[in-house]
Amino acid sequence: MLKLFSIDEVRPGMFVNRVTRQTAQLKIKTQGLVKEQGLIEKLKARGILEVEIDLSRSILHQELTMDSPMDDDNSADDDSQAAAAKPQQTEGEALNASHKLYEQAKSVQSQFFKKVRKGGKVSITELMGTSADIIDSVFDNPDALCCLTLIKERDQYLLEHSLNCSILMAVFARHLGFDKELIDELGLAGLLMDVGMATIPEDILSKSGRLDQGETQIVEGHVDFGLELLEQSEMDLDVVRDVIANHHERMDGSGYPRGKGGDYLSVYARMAAIVDSYDAMTSDRPWRKGLPPTQALKRLLSSSQGLLDQSLVQQFIRCVGVHPVGSLVKLKSGKLAIVVRANKQDPLCPVVMSFYSVRTNMYNEIKRLDLSKVGDEIETSVRPEEFKINLTKFFKDVLLKQV
Repeated sequence: MLKLFSIDEVRPGMFVNRVTRQTAQLKIKTQGLVKEQGLIEKLKARGILEVEIDLSRSILHQELTMDSPMDDDNSADDDSQAAAAKPQQTEGEALNASHKLYEQAKSVQSQFFKKVRKGGKVSITELMGTSADIIDSVFDNPDALCCLTLIKERDQYLLEHSLNCSILMAVFARHLGFDKELIDELGLAGLLMDVGMATIPEDILSKSGRLDQGETQIVEGHVDFGLELLEQSEMDLDVVRDVIANHHERMDGSGYPRGKGGDYLSVYARMAAIVDSYDAMTSDRPWRKGLPPTQALKRLLSSSQGLLDQSLVQQFIRCVGVHPVGSLVKLKSGKLAIVVRANKQDPLCPVVMSFYSVRTNMYNEIKRLDLSKVGDEIETSVRPEEFKINLTKFFKDVLLKQV
């Protein structure tokens, strides 16, 4: 939704689409998110009188429900322009390329974590190439890479969580209109923000019951380790430092390690808290089963009033969609399918790959279905275990080879 605002009405969190009135005919690059009051003052100083604001991409309080389509016209325009710039891959080509990148990134991350556990000398530069590759893939085909964040291996949570947070931070930042340099830094921040967890003893990480006070303190110490690692690098990465330090803080001040809240938390820290929570919710942990993505999004939305930034949660849902790519869904036709491509124009009608009949409890031929063009629709999001399906094994051994 586009609306005109005088420059005096503009405030941080608004997404400027274009300048509509100014005192001089200057060429000013203004499209993007207004991150701080200082930028508004600069625009005023340059004679900007009025701007067009895209409310759908602004980080402002607005109504949003989990059961209604969510428009993002500008994101759709960006995607269509990117598609026109280079040949568009098929879902199969994109999934295979992204899977190869994901496995390579996981291997690099695994070696890095092993060094951390052994107390060896490590440098964040070892991960910067991996982060750069992830960002490039996010710009080339975000749907395919996002799909991998929901195809999870058992007992590889820590590795996958770091990669998934990097991917989701980059996709989220791109959705919000951040520039490429900032997206690069946020992707690296996602990769590093929980690196300190590699120092936590395995018996604590795998504990199925409630942690005692001492164990809780050990876990919370992973934040300080991440910050120490960043300090050793002697690199000017303020955004990365902010994310590592504050991704477990909460809006109401109930988080850790400092109990910060509200205005003391940057937009980057608030984004990281959402991404971190979402990936954790959709992952199996020793003490509980992971939630279906749609249910996790609903929980983020319902819990966001006190813990997470409400407006950013809404934007995150706009970003990943009501049925995120990689979700396992049940169709009204009685088929199970994996969501493989989002539909920005109609989020309730993505492209899916159907592969299983609920009625016969049998695998079927894999079929690509564009739900905006066929007489079928998503009934609900489901867990693979409900139908005794090993989704990760099926994805790797069957789907990637056949699509």
